[in-house]
Amino acid sequence: MKRITPQWLLAGLLALGCLPVWAKSDAQPAADADPRLQVEATLDQKFDQGKYSPKGADTCLKCHDADSRKPATGIFHNVHGNLGNLGNQNGPMADKQCEACHGPAGNHPRNPRKGQQREPMITFGPDSPVPVEKQNSVCLSCHTDTQRMGWHTSAHAVEDLSCTSCHSLHQAKDPVMDSKLQVETCTSCHAQQKADLHKRTSHPILNGELPCSSCHNPHQSQNEASLKQPSLNESCYECHAEKRGPFLWEHEPVTEDCSLCHSPHGSINQALLNKRVPQLCQECHSVPHANVSIPEGDLKVRGGSCLNCHNQIHGTNHPNGQSLRR
Repeated sequence: MKRITPQWLLAGLLALGCLPVWAKSDAQPAADADPRLQVEATLDQKFDQGKYSPKGADTCLKCHDADSRKPATGIFHNVHGNLGNLGNQNGPMADKQCEACHGPAGNHPRNPRKGQQREPMITFGPDSPVPVEKQNSVCLSCHTDTQRMGWHTSAHAVEDLSCTSCHSLHQAKDPVMDSKLQVETCTSCHAQQKADLHKRTSHPILNGELPCSSCHNPHQSQNEASLKQPSLNESCYECHAEKRGPFLWEHEPVTEDCSLCHSPHGSINQALLNKRVPQLCQECHSVPHANVSIPEGDLKVRGGSCLNCHNQIHGTNHPNGQSLRR
């Protein structure tokens, strides 16, 4: 029987996936392999070697200064890089500085030979060759609080978005963390909501008084539309507590779902209504006042229409309020 050499044994174990990641990193990826897989294999190998720069951020800033194509100096003015005023003693700058997130520099600072590319590091963003899962794993290694525990089941994670799709870490102030600038980040993808915000009536979202994160949790949510509250109505009641009830006389659509009548991001009608009244009311009340004759030009159905009489449309506790008029 032919003796199995150690090289053949190693190859067999690698094929079966029986070796740990650190044992695989010595093998160089094939020349015709997927470039992303090549980058990932190189990064794993660099972590195994652990060649961190002895000068830390000073090495990085030789190229990534304020005037470079990819500046990084803004990080020293935010929570990730400021050790003094913000008091973040557990941030990346307190440990391995830039390499705490981007991995060991290795030979990356060296200028590559002609025709070769610079040795890769963990980079972030949609143009990065690093898989999104690996990008996000860097962020989630620190951000493990209760607001992000369910990230892997969130709508953004399902869409394979990276943290840096929304966050800008090398700026002095992350735009998405500013209530007045947050809407620009969100509406760069949510085009329909952006259009709704410019309609006749809308919530005060554009001026930053009610940022998107007031109602939505982009990092985790088991609720519809990534809402913070279990239902849309519960979200509305956070501000509109007077509509909560319970009432002696209730209006069924109100207790079921506020969006049956209202468009929360904006509407061409008053009070964020989906349609003008009486058309909105007639979606359910197809034959109103069947036993009462109301002329077409009667004032009772002009102007405020049905709401001229039924003004307690969200519910009432008045003993004689069955028709929601008191």
